[in-house]
Amino acid sequence: MSDQVRVRFAPSPTGPLHIGGVRTALFNYLFAKQHSGTFVLRIEDTDQTRYVEGAEDYIVSALNWCNIPFDEGPGKNETYGPYRQSERKHLYKAFAEQLINSGHAYYAFDSSEELELHRNDYEQKGKTFIYNWHNRGKLKNSISLPNDEVQHKIANGDDYVIRFKSPQGQTLHLTDSIRGNITIDTNILDDKVLFKSDGMPTYHLANIVDDHLMKITHVIRGEEWLPSLALHQQLYDAFGWKAPQFAHLPLILKPSGKGKLSKRDGDKLGFPVFPLQWKDPKTDEISRGYKEDGYFPETMVNFLAFLGWNPGTEQEIFDLEQLVKEFDLTRVHKSGARFDPEKAKWYNHHYMQEQNNADLAADFKASKAELKDIDVNYIALVVELIKERATFLDDFWGLSHFFFTTPAVYEEKAFKKAIKEDTAVILTEVDKIITDINDFSKEAIEKTLKTWITENAIGFGKVMMPLRLALVGDLQGPDVFDIMFLIGKAETKKRIALLLNTIASSN
Repeated sequence: MSDQVRVRFAPSPTGPLHIGGVRTALFNYLFAKQHSGTFVLRIEDTDQTRYVEGAEDYIVSALNWCNIPFDEGPGKNETYGPYRQSERKHLYKAFAEQLINSGHAYYAFDSSEELELHRNDYEQKGKTFIYNWHNRGKLKNSISLPNDEVQHKIANGDDYVIRFKSPQGQTLHLTDSIRGNITIDTNILDDKVLFKSDGMPTYHLANIVDDHLMKITHVIRGEEWLPSLALHQQLYDAFGWKAPQFAHLPLILKPSGKGKLSKRDGDKLGFPVFPLQWKDPKTDEISRGYKEDGYFPETMVNFLAFLGWNPGTEQEIFDLEQLVKEFDLTRVHKSGARFDPEKAKWYNHHYMQEQNNADLAADFKASKAELKDIDVNYIALVVELIKERATFLDDFWGLSHFFFTTPAVYEEKAFKKAIKEDTAVILTEVDKIITDINDFSKEAIEKTLKTWITENAIGFGKVMMPLRLALVGDLQGPDVFDIMFLIGKAETKKRIALLLNTIASSN
């Protein structure tokens, strides 16, 4: 590409960052890195009434946890700063007045009550009120009013807004990198407010001005902004600026495929919709996060990348470096992407296997009081045996508790299945054999017991099922010989003796 690629992620700090926003940030990041470009974070906080304390820090923390940090933004490489729109508000009025002077915008003095009366009047006639070419000449604005009256109102401090003057009878030809060519009849467009009476710009003006001043080359954003594309392109044209290339990402849909994914869906179906846990500063309500629920950042990146994009192959596992290499906007889908919480678990199970055992062991130890005095190196050996059956760290204790505590009870169905008339005799003999094994390695245990079973023509299950029951308290768990090796000879013999006592007392 001829221009240095610059993209931006521009969230509003009105609460926690939804995973739809994380996906938008991810796609911007992938595109920027693929083209050796710059990923910019801009905080769009012009609507101060919706500002939520802590939301900006949450956004930054979420991006960092996902390993998709911004290159430029608040407090970081502020080449085109400031990067909070509230700190740039002194810029926008001049640009709004520039549009007035060029005839592309006008002052409007209509009160909200007057506009509501017009809306009600239109509704009673079965019509929809749109403030545009059709009626702006009859409304209270600088198009319909004499210039001296307009200047008097402004000088007098009357409330006003600045509206864009959408053209009449034109066809706009727009291009979207995902959706292709789009045509819009300007007659159906309303004259959007660009500048408000409180001295702050609306999203539309601030967005365009900032993208231009920050030299943004590609705007990759959610589908919900597609209806604004016509106005934004017209604003670029009105200013005489080169517009960036636009790409509008598909919606993330509910698991049912019907409607946009919301926090309510996550609460109802039992999965998070935010990357990190969030505590509402006003209500103290806590919303779950993927990090706290035990998901790995690699999971989130891989999972979100496939919500609306695919590489055109059967490959589903991509690390961040591979995604940067393979990502292509032309392979982003137009239709909505159905959110599948089970697929997120599938990815997490995969990335669980790639985690370092020592790191997992440290986290596991920290999460369970029962492991406080256990050597972390021993825990790491246990983790290596069980993690193939784990999806989350929370699964570890259920899969491994018998490595750390002697079973106190036996699962009823397992006991009935494993214990036969001759089980006590067999286990007693097994106990003697174990006693005589000097090298208590997995290999020695396995070879000795299997040789004895074969030589005595005993069914393998008649030995291994009750032995597993003695060790685990159930018929679940990793390889029996691994368990025996890790818990050691003395503990193995202790557990066999306990089962023998239980068998004896049950007869």
